[in-house]
Amino acid sequence: MKLNLKRPLVFFDLETTGTDVATDRIVEIAMVKIMPDGSMHTKPEKSGAEHRFLINPTVPIPAEPSMVHGIYDDDVKDAPTFEQVADKLFKFIHDCDLGGFNSNRFDIPLLAEEFLRVGIDFSLEGRNLIDAQVIFHIMEQRTLKAGYKFYCGKDLDDAHEALPDTMATYEIFKAQIERYAGQAVIDARGNVLEPLENDMETVHRFCQRSRNADLMGRLIYGENDEVLFNFGKYKGKSVRDVLAQDPGYYGWMMQGNFPLYTKKVLNRVRNEIRKV
Repeated sequence: MKLNLKRPLVFFDLETTGTDVATDRIVEIAMVKIMPDGSMHTKPEKSGAEHRFLINPTVPIPAEPSMVHGIYDDDVKDAPTFEQVADKLFKFIHDCDLGGFNSNRFDIPLLAEEFLRVGIDFSLEGRNLIDAQVIFHIMEQRTLKAGYKFYCGKDLDDAHEALPDTMATYEIFKAQIERYAGQAVIDARGNVLEPLENDMETVHRFCQRSRNADLMGRLIYGENDEVLFNFGKYKGKSVRDVLAQDPGYYGWMMQGNFPLYTKKVLNRVRNEIRKV
């Protein structure tokens, strides 16, 4: 079908150094412009520049994001900075509506932040912002009630009461095991996952999409099960190394508004250092 457009619509996606709009940077950007006549443009300038830009963020890319998008420091060391490509990108999206997947919460705010950092007065005023993820979540709800209907074919009439919700979850889980057991699974990154089986250790591994050292993902496991910071100025850095170089950071975290479990893991690492 042809979209009913009154102005060009640019769909775009970012790969970044992390998920903090205020501090993280773009390492890759791809844009596709759909014109009102239905034609498609992928080149931000007529000279033949590709629609996919690798961008040097001017800061190290932490290990965890690199493992997600596959872009490492060596890949972008010779790439232009955002400041060097900002003008052509700004012209490409001038007077266009913007669209993406989770773009209203992340891609658009981060893109705006990057423009503002280099002195370009980027504005959303007058633009339509299209987020396919929002449409997906509204139209294909992922609530317990919707899951109960989908997997079990039943209506959950007592939703948000603890016992009925618990029993519905149990029935959903059994139906999931029956439906998906042994099926080949490929995740959103193209990785082939271990098939879901009627075995709780296998299910546990299936559900652990990230290797958190604490419960909230503030601390994660890196190579050789080393605990790394997953936030702030030491994101991607070894907790052992940071505590050795900046012991005051431990006190700041222990006095800060961090979950007790995060503090427990931090204490464990600190005690391991002291025993060496």
